[in-house]
Amino acid sequence: MFITPEGKEIFIVDGHTHFWDGSPENQRNIHGKQFVECFYGYHTSLSPKEQLWEKSKFEKYSADDLYRDLFIDGPDDVAIIQSTYLKDFYKNGFNTIERNAEVAKRYPERFIVNGSFDPRDGDKALEYIHWMKETYDIKGVKMYTAEWNGASKGWRLNDPAAYRCFELCEKLGIKNVHVHKGPTIIPLNKDAFDVHDVDYVATDFQNLNWIVEHCGLPRLDDFCWIAVQETNVYGGLAVALPFIHSRPRYFAEIISELLFWVGPEKILFGSDYAIWTPRWLVEKFWAFELPEDIKQERGVDLTPEIKEKILGLNAARLYDIDIAAKKAALAGSSFNVAAE
Repeated sequence: MFITPEGKEIFIVDGHTHFWDGSPENQRNIHGKQFVECFYGYHTSLSPKEQLWEKSKFEKYSADDLYRDLFIDGPDDVAIIQSTYLKDFYKNGFNTIERNAEVAKRYPERFIVNGSFDPRDGDKALEYIHWMKETYDIKGVKMYTAEWNGASKGWRLNDPAAYRCFELCEKLGIKNVHVHKGPTIIPLNKDAFDVHDVDYVATDFQNLNWIVEHCGLPRLDDFCWIAVQETNVYGGLAVALPFIHSRPRYFAEIISELLFWVGPEKILFGSDYAIWTPRWLVEKFWAFELPEDIKQERGVDLTPEIKEKILGLNAARLYDIDIAAKKAALAGSSFNVAAE
């Protein structure tokens, strides 16, 4: 729970978290080492010094670490935990639905588990989507279009095989599609994260919500020009938000562009845990004010009401979270007391 300096309780839904195993023991090859080291580079470059982790902890942290950092030391009320497999790089996968579901089973009121699939797997992908829905009743998935799969170094959202999968998602009620469309990670290809294919699927699948994680960076303009005309496209602030510490003017440019083009109802908070922990992000975001020249030029402002939407209300709407009921359930949960 986050309480503002004015004493108001703000409901926080962290739209982008992970429970990964990037340890040397799980690394299949040099690419697994490169991938998690690139994550660690983002962590060390953009975090406040007092928030830095040792590399060994960053590579593989515990379920207790996760819970404490998000909900005890951190302000989150609910976290959406995303799945990213990368089995070409990691023996047991980097961040599988099974691993995520294990921690969510311990704290069912706290986590929403999203799945993932690879359309390049053909019919097996369709079978897997059915299995995830039947086993975990998922409401969302995370797409990683630059993931390697054998000889293939990526795919596009508007590939025919992908359309078959999205048609099934629509049929099964898996309505929230989180797509990594942001900075590249070694050794993945930057172009495979290009944002232009969002334009196709958003038009062709009006009943699905397309949450573009990292808001397309470094292709913010392309993303905004797509999102302004597609009512079902949203921007996730993971990776963008940490610039609030290291380059606040740059963050002001990003958030003001999103407010101008996309609007305050379609921007979602995400910490990208464990690259960053949520408390300092939320505290800095709540205290942040747009520079006057940017407000005047864009005709936008980042008011407390807009911050509250971004921090939780928008994601709660997408995931059908009854905030009053959730608060009551959390207040009465025995694990809440035990974890303290």
